[in-house]
Amino acid sequence: MDISVVVPLYNEAESLPELAAWIKRVMDANNFTYEVVMVDDGSNDGSWQVVENLHRENPAIRGIKFRRNYGKSAALHCGFQQVHGDVVITMDADLQDSPDEIPELYRMITEDDYDVVSGWKKKRYDPLNKTIPTKLFNATARAFSGIKLHDFNCGLKAYKGIVAKNIEVYGEMHRYMPILAKQAGFKKIGEKVVQHQARKYGVTKFGLNRFVNGFLDLLTVTFITRFAKKPMHLFGTIGTVLFLLGFISAAWLGADKLICIARGLRQPLVTDSPYFYIALTCMLLGTQLFLAGFVADLVSRTSTDRNVYQIEKNL
Repeated sequence: MDISVVVPLYNEAESLPELAAWIKRVMDANNFTYEVVMVDDGSNDGSWQVVENLHRENPAIRGIKFRRNYGKSAALHCGFQQVHGDVVITMDADLQDSPDEIPELYRMITEDDYDVVSGWKKKRYDPLNKTIPTKLFNATARAFSGIKLHDFNCGLKAYKGIVAKNIEVYGEMHRYMPILAKQAGFKKIGEKVVQHQARKYGVTKFGLNRFVNGFLDLLTVTFITRFAKKPMHLFGTIGTVLFLLGFISAAWLGADKLICIARGLRQPLVTDSPYFYIALTCMLLGTQLFLAGFVADLVSRTSTDRNVYQIEKNL
């Protein structure tokens, strides 16, 4: 199969028939063999009934329905587990991503040999209160990850099939799919300017809080990328440095006190010095961080249910 299209959706009943017809038109015009996996993330507006109708009309359209709303990352993860295409393309269900971009994305994966191609909505039809924070968010993501993309959060992306099967999406990490791909060893990541369309139906599902959450998730994915398999290397190093600083400082205070006593000099109590408490705090923090690293190492080796979701129906 040439292409698998994964469409996560939440309350997008109005746009789904138009999106399905648009995808079919593009696929037929280019003679692609394809499948569309629509993942209903706990919608309550009749979206699943629309997906069922589309499946009856076109068996290439399949569906997954969550019992409740888990989020876009969960939808992508489960969609990736179901696909069979050589190239996997993700797009949002709100018609802001154009299926007309699919042939060029497919070409970049199959001919230019990119592992991942991320869309860049260079010209956006969003208000300033959304575009300005987005630019700041993307600049921060570039600085942290070292991946030179302009639009990390664009829903329109293309992946080699093997990439989709080997990256683990969870929590809210869908914003950082290129970073997760790089972490998994797929380093040829490209970018394509794509058309951004104004929302035709419904309302946006994202508020300004996503930018705060996005920054926190960026810190998480940066930590995971570097230390997921070796948390002790981070916590243990910081803890050891703090403990040694505290220990050396406390030893210096004790040695100074002993030297003064040996010389018959009057010297305040060690506990009267603020440096003693700073040294003691460093030693305590260092010990706690070292133990945190040890516990994190144990947890990272025993966690098995990070991607367990309740799927109610599966076409």
